[in-house]
Amino acid sequence: MSDIMQIVENKDPQEREFHQAVSEVMESVKPVLDQNPVYRQAKIPERIVEPERVILFRVPWMDDQGEPQVNRGFRIEMNSAIGPYKGGLRFHPSVNLGILKFLAFEQVFKNALTTLPMGGGKGGSDFDPKGKSDNEVMRFCHSFMCELFRHIGANTDVPAGDIGVGAREIGFLFGMFKKLRNEFTGILTGKGLNWGGSLIRPEATGYGSVYFAAEMLGTRDKTLENAKCLVSGSGNVAQFTAEKLLELGAKVVTLSDSSGYIYDERGIDTKKLEYVKMLKNARRGRIEEYVEKYSSAVYTPVDPAVDHNPLWNHKADCAFPSATQNEINGKDAQNLVNNGVILVSEGANMPTEPEGIDVFLDNKLLYGPGKAANAGGVSVSGLEMTQNSMRLSWAREEVDDKLKIIMKSIHKTCLDAAEQYGTPGNYVNGANIAGFVKVVDAMMDQGLV
Repeated sequence: MSDIMQIVENKDPQEREFHQAVSEVMESVKPVLDQNPVYRQAKIPERIVEPERVILFRVPWMDDQGEPQVNRGFRIEMNSAIGPYKGGLRFHPSVNLGILKFLAFEQVFKNALTTLPMGGGKGGSDFDPKGKSDNEVMRFCHSFMCELFRHIGANTDVPAGDIGVGAREIGFLFGMFKKLRNEFTGILTGKGLNWGGSLIRPEATGYGSVYFAAEMLGTRDKTLENAKCLVSGSGNVAQFTAEKLLELGAKVVTLSDSSGYIYDERGIDTKKLEYVKMLKNARRGRIEEYVEKYSSAVYTPVDPAVDHNPLWNHKADCAFPSATQNEINGKDAQNLVNNGVILVSEGANMPTEPEGIDVFLDNKLLYGPGKAANAGGVSVSGLEMTQNSMRLSWAREEVDDKLKIIMKSIHKTCLDAAEQYGTPGNYVNGANIAGFVKVVDAMMDQGLV
């Protein structure tokens, strides 16, 4: 494995997040490669870390003051061995090639776990929708799609939303694609319900993370009833994670954004959560405004000088990191353990640093890695693609039932793979191995392409 890591690091020394993602997967699948030397002979490790295609383009647009602006656009088409590329678009100032490669690499194995025929990809831009008017966002999205449309298609590459890309952005992107191609196809997922979208799609990542957590707890004869839960983030994933936790009888006490976090000892109930949705989705405000509405809560701003995130330093039973990558370091992980947390289910992509993962595994926590626990979002995206192809729209209950079945299947697949390769109960190894084997077997069947 050191040979592969040396190749990856030498080729792209600045892509730290990509190195981290590759290292985790390669460490997990070493027993698979040892037992199947044909994979090494076919140079599968070298091939699977290299994207099939990387698209980089400029995105010029006009702001409301009439000033031209320029951003970068990206699409990483990582692996299409089991289906068309599938993965979100992220609009955030932090977006760069390394982050998108890490996300695309993770997406390959996540999608393989869903049981649906989807390859892996990711894309986006360093454009920041925060503080922009609707017209500015529309002009940017239209310009972005004027290049992206050349590279995507219902049977080629089907993007979705991610951080900074919600219903508004998907609508603008779809509108320009439809105009340029003169066709109405399921080219994007996360669409509006009255023009090809699927019920449960906005909720799917958060709901799926909770369903996966419930399955993990079931292995120890426990439930989420009365469990005290820490949730990070306050966007789509965090909101619907909290919503499903409340539905299952749990108590949610934290939410956050990039400026800081709130801790509400009384619990963020349904009424308070509705306020958060209005605050973040309609007003696009900051989470600190929550304490102005509910004085029982305490707001703690981000302090770059501290070596840990105090959100993870509260007494609790379960943790749901649902914000962004690497939000839990080794000290945060130890704080969670010390405060009685027995379960971590990742709604975000790779939110835990390697040192933190080691802490969770060493202390025998129920730890659901993102590529398994947050696969609900892309699963329902796949179901949206199916509905589009069939020209059908399934009822909410039908989609939710299918999501539950998929998350149960992912859980069982991870457990079975971990058991088969000698690490029972290790969801990290199980998820990486199960996804890896499915993808590489398809690559082997298709030859050297």
